[in-house]
Amino acid sequence: MDLTSLLVFLAIGAVAGWLAGNIMKGGGSGLFGNMLVGVIGAIVGGFLFGLLGISTSGLIGSVITATVGAVALLFVVGLFKNKKG
Repeated sequence: MDLTSLLVFLAIGAVAGWLAGNIMKGGGSGLFGNMLVGVIGAIVGGFLFGLLGISTSGLIGSVITATVGAVALLFVVGLFKNKKG
């Protein structure tokens, strides 16, 4: 992976994390928090879309996949937070 690909991947993660934060709780988690949630969300979204047989392509497809995965990730994290508190 070259530097440009890494920067695009991190930018997609930041956008997806920010979108997921706005969808799930009304705000983002800062630049690095959004990137982390978005990058993990991209992995989760790719896995979920693969299970469902959904295929995306291009920049918009990557953002959608990562956002769906990040929303799912935040949902599961929210379930665990609610059980503890």
